[in-house]
Amino acid sequence: MNRRFTTRTALAAALTVGALALAGCSAPTADPETEAPALDTTATELPAVECVDTPEGLTPVSIQLQWLAQAQFAGYYAADCLGYFADAGLDVTIVPLPGFDAVPQNILAEGQTDYAVAWVPKVLGSLAAPDAVPLTNIAQIYQYSGTTQVATLDSGIESVEDFGGSAIGSWGFGNEWEIFAAMVAAGVDTTSVDIVQQAFDMSALLNGDVDAAEAMTYNELAQLLETENPDAPGTLYTEDDFNVIHYSDTEGAMLQDAIWARTADLADPAFEAQTVSFLTAALKGWIYTRDNPEAGASIAYAAALDAIAAVEADPNAGLGAFPVGPGHQLWQMNEVNKLVWPSTAGIGVVDADLWAQTINGALSSVNQDGVSLITTEPPASVYTSEYVLEALAALEAEGLDTKGESFSPITVKLKLGGI
Repeated sequence: MNRRFTTRTALAAALTVGALALAGCSAPTADPETEAPALDTTATELPAVECVDTPEGLTPVSIQLQWLAQAQFAGYYAADCLGYFADAGLDVTIVPLPGFDAVPQNILAEGQTDYAVAWVPKVLGSLAAPDAVPLTNIAQIYQYSGTTQVATLDSGIESVEDFGGSAIGSWGFGNEWEIFAAMVAAGVDTTSVDIVQQAFDMSALLNGDVDAAEAMTYNELAQLLETENPDAPGTLYTEDDFNVIHYSDTEGAMLQDAIWARTADLADPAFEAQTVSFLTAALKGWIYTRDNPEAGASIAYAAALDAIAAVEADPNAGLGAFPVGPGHQLWQMNEVNKLVWPSTAGIGVVDADLWAQTINGALSSVNQDGVSLITTEPPASVYTSEYVLEALAALEAEGLDTKGESFSPITVKLKLGGI
């Protein structure tokens, strides 16, 4: 993995112009006639973080992400940058999603990587195929759902109960199953909605193409709140300008980012030992980003810049990263921390109640065409806490807090375009 030294100057300068372009506008100035306030267009400052070099001769390991380089995966990037993986004897390659239609669990199943990050319901759907390669959830990193549905105030949609007969935006690719699980739990006919494929932004909502758009708290919702409100020039949208439905408040909430391995690989003692070492280092990275969110955002921001540079050098290198402003990454780091912490049984351990809710939601869900996500209970091998518990014991022996019971998020002020 490329090593870098990120500085405040580089962080401030690299994407200020690009982030404003991403927001679809230039830096605003006060209107002398209306005296509308000017938006703050100074780039968010992040602390400098020096990454260590990886020694030669370490065991190569790879992990497939389920999306692009960003703070959603900050714990892995921190473990790499700070040398935690190297200390565990591993040379880890972190692989962003190569294409919009790429499926991380399929990439893992095909043997292209050793591990993969994927949502539980998405993997359950893949495992339901007759020829599916068995996979095992070895660490449940996110303990809470970060999915929301955002509607305009005049839409009449204030809760899941109001979805019937509406145009509901979703990215698809398995992201829609929380929508259907929540509708079923609320007694709403899932065949009554028009599921509209939306882009990975909030343009469908702002353009009136959907009544309610899907948004992650750490990404698309932030994109919305980084946009100038045309009805109040010189100000950004706030959550008060919309009805925001959090699936974490519904029975449709499902477990999201988890680390998966091929079940057959876990029968190999050498792979088991590698897995414990990998998880120990990765969880240490997540603990670091919890305790140092600004530094975690800085590391993730640098990884996003690396991804962009790689695509500029080779268009076949992947999707790059977006949106990647430093402010957006800090918001994302803070929101992701809220999904990971507190981890009452220790980071990575599957919460039995949340697992049962995910399975029950997957079994009860039917989409707008009446098709079920799964029809039978998954096998017992679909998750294990065996390896993560070993990793937690090692981290606790170092004196690290693996539960984050006293975790408190920071306050992040969003700016235009996430700068």
